[in-house]
Amino acid sequence: MRRASHDRVRQRMTTAFIGVGANLGDPCAQVCAALRSLCELGSVSASSLYYTEPLGDPAQPWFVNAVAQLETSSEPLHLLRELKRLEQRAGRPTERERWVPRLLDLDLLLFGELVLETPELNIPHASFHRRRFVLEPLVELAPSLRDPRSGMCVREILRTLNDPLRVVRLSKGDAEAALGRASGLLHVP
Repeated sequence: MRRASHDRVRQRMTTAFIGVGANLGDPCAQVCAALRSLCELGSVSASSLYYTEPLGDPAQPWFVNAVAQLETSSEPLHLLRELKRLEQRAGRPTERERWVPRLLDLDLLLFGELVLETPELNIPHASFHRRRFVLEPLVELAPSLRDPRSGMCVREILRTLNDPLRVVRLSKGDAEAALGRASGLLHVP
C-alpha cells in the first residue's frame, strides 16, 4: 500500500462568512474576543464593528455586530458545532430564544457557494439578506460576494434593502483598538 505525501494531500479550503453580535456585558469586548477566537478555526478577516439597533424588543440594549470571513477546511455542520462551542465558552446558554439580549451570537451566514437545508443548518442563513446589521459589514468585507440562492450581489441586496433598523459603523480606530491589533491575527479593512 502506498502512502500519499503530506504536501500532495491538501485539504479543501472554503470561505465562510460568520455574523458576530453581542449586547450584554461589554458587547464590544465580547465581539472582539469572538473574532479572535475564530482564529482557532482558520484564517480570519473581519469587518469594522457596527453599533446596531436591536431586532425584537426595542427596549433591549443595542448590539455590536461584525462579520468575519473565515478560510476553513471544516465541513459546514462541523463549523456550526464549533461556533456553538465558542458561544458556550463565552457564556451563552445552550438553550436560546430568538431576538433577546445575548452575550454572544455567532451565525454561519454563507459557506462558499453552498445551498443547504437541513433541520440543523440552513445555508445561506435564512434571513441574512433581510438584515441591515448583517449586510453592511458583509458588504464592507466582500462587496462583490453573491448570494448563492438568488445570484444577487450583496452590495445590490443592501442597496434595495427595506430594513428600518439603524446601523452605525464604529470608527476604524475604535475597532482596531478593541480588536487588539497587536495580536496580528485579524485583518480589518
